[in-house]
Amino acid sequence: MIKMNEKLVRSCNEAVAVFGKLKLDEYKELRAKLEWCIGSYEYDNNPSGLIETGEMALNALKEFKTKNPRKVSKKTIENLEKVISGYSQN
Repeated sequence: MIKMNEKLVRSCNEAVAVFGKLKLDEYKELRAKLEWCIGSYEYDNNPSGLIETGEMALNALKEFKTKNPRKVSKKTIENLEKVISGYSQN
């Protein structure tokens, strides 16, 4: 489970980086929440908030990619999707 949590943190950090590059006001709050959840996870090792916020980030990135296919890498979305789906199977 620890390895899966590490993948979740890595994928969420990728999403934070993408939101930072996009520099769009509509994603500032989500980016901040994601950063807070990453810090919270590092403090208490409880991934529940990170999973929930990561799922919100995943949906936002997917929606953005449909309108702007070249601005978000497919790999970023796939990594986040894969790790989040792994938690919902448990």
